This record gives sequence, structure tokens and C-alpha cells, in this order.
Amino acid sequence: QQMVSTLDRFVQLDVPFLIEQRTARVANLKGLMDRADVSTSEKYPLILEGYQRELEYRGTLETYEGHLGTGATARTVEFARLGRVTLLYRTLDGSETGYWDAQKKDWVADPSYREAIEQALDVANGGDPDLLTVPVPPPQEVRS
Repeated sequence: QQMVSTLDRFVQLDVPFLIEQRTARVANLKGLMDRADVSTSEKYPLILEGYQRELEYRGTLETYEGHLGTGATARTVEFARLGRVTLLYRTLDGSETGYWDAQKKDWVADPSYREAIEQALDVANGGDPDLLTVPVPPPQEVRS
């Protein structure tokens, strides 16, 4: 139970990439914990698999389409994720670019990120893997 709770908290506090998939994975594990017909020896490898999936995100470059905002301000965007460090977005028409600000825990529209996200999207989609120049937030102190 504690491992699943820790994984849940980690996903909640992490950069919000693929958030629907990641929270669904944790919800499935929570549901599994309540099942008496599944033994602890069957549950444990599934929990470890959840942790392993989270570890696999750390050094990868990925792009995916998703939604940003809610209600009238909602829009479909392309996300570019570099590990757990940088999460950028661009609207499908290219009119807006921005990034996730981990300190503010909010999205920031910033046109100066246009070149960085274009380059990240190109490399992630099979372009020439030249040196990527993307914004990286400064280190933060973590307190538990």
C-alpha cells in the first residue's frame, strides 16, 4: 500500500506529462491492492512494473499530442518532453509555444521557446539528432 501511495504522490508532484496514462496506471494499482483474490506475490511485481515505467521516462525524448487548458481556453497542442526535465508545448497551428514551469506549477506561454520546441519535435520525430538546445529549469531544493 505504501509503495502505491508513494508512486501516486510522485506522479502528482512530477512534471505533468502523459498525466492521464500515468494516473490511470496508479489508479489500476490502487484497485488491485483492494482485491483479495490477488495474492501479495502477484501484486508486488505489478507495483515494481509501475515504478519501472516511471524510471523509463528519465532519459528519453518524446513528443505526443494532448490538451492544454480547460473550458473555453482548452486547445490541442503538441508536447515535447525531454526526460523529466523539460516539457514544452506548441499549438497545432504554431501560433503559441510555451513550457511547464516546475516552480510555479503552471504553464507559461513564451514565444521565445519556438525554436527550441521546433528542434525538439524534429529530433523526436526522426530528424537529425544534432545537439538539442532546450531550456532547463534551475535545480530546486526538495523537502519532504
